Amino acid sequence: METKVLTGSPYPLGATYDGKGVNFSIYAENADGVELCFFNKTDDPTESVKIRIKERTHQVWHVYVPGIHPGQLYGYRVHGPFEPTAGHRFNANKLLIDPYAKAIAGTLEWDDSLFGYEVGHEDEDLSFSTVDSAPYIPKCVVVDESFDWEGDKAPKIPLHKSIIYETHVKGFTQLHPDIPEDIRGTYLAMAHPVTIEYLKNLGVTAIELMPIHHFITDRHLKDQGLTNYWGYNSVGFFAPDVRYAAKGVQGEQVREFKEMVKALHQAGMEVILDVVYNHTGEGNQMGPTLSFRGIDNAAYYRLTEDPRYYMDYTGTGNTLNAMLPSVLRMIMDSLRYWIQEMHVDGFRFDLASTLARELHEVNKLSSFFDVIHQDPIISQVKLIAEPWDIGEGGYQVGKFPSGWAEWNGKYRDCMRDYWIGAESMLGEFAERFMGSSDLYQDDYRKPTASINFITAHDGFTLNDLVSYNEKHNDANGENNQDGESHNRSWNCGAEGPTEDNDINALRSKQMRNMLTTLLLSQGVPMLVAGDEFARTQGGNNNAYCQDNEISWLDWVSRDESLQKFTAQLIAFRKSHPSFCRRKWFQGMPIKGIGLQDIAWFLPEGNEMDDEHWQHDFARSLAVFLNGNGIRSLNDDGEKIKDDNFYILFNAHFETINYRLPSAKYGQKWTKVINTEYDTIDEHDTFGPEEEVAVQGRSIIVLKADSNIPNN
Repeated sequence: METKVLTGSPYPLGATYDGKGVNFSIYAENADGVELCFFNKTDDPTESVKIRIKERTHQVWHVYVPGIHPGQLYGYRVHGPFEPTAGHRFNANKLLIDPYAKAIAGTLEWDDSLFGYEVGHEDEDLSFSTVDSAPYIPKCVVVDESFDWEGDKAPKIPLHKSIIYETHVKGFTQLHPDIPEDIRGTYLAMAHPVTIEYLKNLGVTAIELMPIHHFITDRHLKDQGLTNYWGYNSVGFFAPDVRYAAKGVQGEQVREFKEMVKALHQAGMEVILDVVYNHTGEGNQMGPTLSFRGIDNAAYYRLTEDPRYYMDYTGTGNTLNAMLPSVLRMIMDSLRYWIQEMHVDGFRFDLASTLARELHEVNKLSSFFDVIHQDPIISQVKLIAEPWDIGEGGYQVGKFPSGWAEWNGKYRDCMRDYWIGAESMLGEFAERFMGSSDLYQDDYRKPTASINFITAHDGFTLNDLVSYNEKHNDANGENNQDGESHNRSWNCGAEGPTEDNDINALRSKQMRNMLTTLLLSQGVPMLVAGDEFARTQGGNNNAYCQDNEISWLDWVSRDESLQKFTAQLIAFRKSHPSFCRRKWFQGMPIKGIGLQDIAWFLPEGNEMDDEHWQHDFARSLAVFLNGNGIRSLNDDGEKIKDDNFYILFNAHFETINYRLPSAKYGQKWTKVINTEYDTIDEHDTFGPEEEVAVQGRSIIVLKADSNIPNN
């Protein structure tokens, strides 16, 4: 192998192939020395070549090696003080993953040698391990970034027209009978024509993928025969995880990811990545030394006043220090890489409040937001926050800056409470249904700031939400102590599967109620994969470690009637701009009488006043949406108009007769949705002030022509 080396360049960081050789660059501020190690094969026990890097520019170590080609395996050994009490944990006996690696070959094989200290030593993490970890750690891969995108362009679907579909690369396709078995569970399976056709027929506009950054499985899970299925344990922020590659591990995963994005874009769908920049998979002071800890512990992590220990706002043992320029640069470089090189369309930031913490408080004017806001590339894609972490003051729903959308946990809780019959104010239900103006309007944000969801990967599926009162997480090996205990769920009369036809019919209707509420609410709806056909996890509400039939979508047993209903609902939303408005309703959407664009009614047909909103026992109300009251223009500069709608909500267990409003609201009303049934079509008509019987626990949607003059 050619071992001649040149000075190289400090930027770009990582391994960059130029057709003649590779430039290697790594940031290690407090290091005394850095060695670049080459390997011939993934299972080689030790490096074939070791190069001592001599050049250092602004804390960046760099070297250029001619004759190196894509597919070359490499890693680093970094020298420096091993002083845990001072925050330094250098140990050159540990082979380290390049933080900027574009691909990582293979997965971690757990062994005591991966730890910087002697496992079992009485001094714990203050002891020093001299055992080489190279045989057990996956190797970085030099990649060729060239790819024929065939003119690929981002769909750039406006957020108010977006319908997000959260899914898992493996779980979505692993059991699909119409996808070739050799590619199931991979990026190529997500790009398969069967997958594309299904997603197009469903009508979603954006696929939000659970973490695909290269991650590790915790040792305690591995020892129990479990795995980190969800992937919220990143160690490579530039590398698509090798587990989802079908054809190879030495760069093929990069090409296959690009093939997936290109196929989804060609079908008119966007790709959003769930990203985890708040922590890494190295855990707390007792965790392994895999990358950042050994490269420069103090330059990557938030340490406590006693720098032996880590700040933990994430519940994972550590927190990346986004206040430091080097970490902030790495996050921004990673985001830009996924946008520019991998063509993704946006990001959902896991535990985003952690990234906003300056000292201990969450500060929405932190450097993280400042840098993103001014970045001409990152600021132009979809940015979605999970607006909480586990630290003090970490629940930040409604408090992120302009330009950000948020997972609206208050929407989830309110809608669940409403449909299970829990005590909750009608006023909050109306606020959430109309886009949560109480959370977002005062900051000059739009209804699209609210990502509405009733279920997510974390928690019950929609089917389980109406089938279980309690979590059933025994398979996780934690004595059912893990996962949320307060689920706001209702089993409709029996815990788990039942042969009772009445209970099953009620469960189906409750699922239709929640899907209808979700897809007719202002804001951006997010649907979880499989909820459209009543997927179950058997009551497991924390299936993070279940890489098996508990988590994988069961395509054979799906409820096709609910699937059809969901597709019809999505098509209905898309065809009516009344349900995806870009701007707020005028005035407070739940107060006042005779608003031009919206009005709320009691079942008796009278408009609601302030007193009615305070009743926590009331379960029934109706809302009028004026199709002429949409204060937006279309792409041609013309005023957007729609039909008038009158939506009747009845979460009470008995039938209620609703009196329709006077003729000024509509001359002729046609029933278009009734969640008592599993189809959406036009049937039955009603005149002004007629009565409409709404069955217990159901929704009826009526439509009237807004072009007919009002009296």
